[in-house]
Amino acid sequence: MAILTVFTPTFNRAYILHNCYESLKRQTNKEFIWLIIDDGSKDHTEELVNSWIEENVISIRYFKQENQGMHGAHNTAYRLIDTELNVCIDSDDYMPDDAVEKIVSFWKRHGSEDFGGIIGLDYHPNGEVIGTEFPKEIKRSTLFNLYHKHGVKGDKKLVYRTYFTMKYPYPIYRNEKLVPLSYKYFMLDQKCEMLLMNEPLCIVEYLPDGSSMNILKQYKNSPRGFRFYRIAMMKLPNTPLSFKFKHAIHYVSCSLFIGSRSILRETPEKILTLLALPMGVLLNKYIRYKVQER
Repeated sequence: MAILTVFTPTFNRAYILHNCYESLKRQTNKEFIWLIIDDGSKDHTEELVNSWIEENVISIRYFKQENQGMHGAHNTAYRLIDTELNVCIDSDDYMPDDAVEKIVSFWKRHGSEDFGGIIGLDYHPNGEVIGTEFPKEIKRSTLFNLYHKHGVKGDKKLVYRTYFTMKYPYPIYRNEKLVPLSYKYFMLDQKCEMLLMNEPLCIVEYLPDGSSMNILKQYKNSPRGFRFYRIAMMKLPNTPLSFKFKHAIHYVSCSLFIGSRSILRETPEKILTLLALPMGVLLNKYIRYKVQER
């Protein structure tokens, strides 16, 4: 019986999704389900996936919904997943041939209810680690401490216990397509630590039409989602003042995009937000200029 769900949100990615499929077919351990959340694709994604289901090489579940954006696709995935573990592999990424085997065997050896899951490494297609590896002496950590205490850099691959990922659903805002996914991850940090595995679990390709390459446009077009995130980050306990101040700056910028007249009344950090006002205004102008420039 599968203990891992690999889920892939996708939107008009039929041209590249086969790379992920081929990597899953090559997995040395088949104890997984591939859950594809089609977020309203207008291309031939559905026909393509149905042909793969007919091949019957790996276990595939397919669900199509109206377009909600990446966070909405994640919400749907977490409602549907019924395995012990889950990991998101984006539609333009793929897994090393032994990634599932490493996840399953590592969790069977070290996993328990004391941990929220596993954090592994993302690699570039050329074999280089994205950012930095984990310090060898650290075996467990929250995601927040990994970045802000231990100095780890770059995207990492998160394998969560499904019990936890059902918590903290992302809010859906009309006509907006993004709430930063790390909202859920930092909320889950408050529950327990993650096990660290210095092994490549995902090969990441940053394509021109991907989320990472269009972040400023998404920032401008989803201000309520980003504002929600900034408020949540300012509320996190036991975080450095510099961390809260950075998010106060972004909170001001997002508030200006939605035309809020109650910036100081709605912030959880009034003094920090007051100090952040000038930089927030400048950031808002910078984003407007950069988006218009493109």
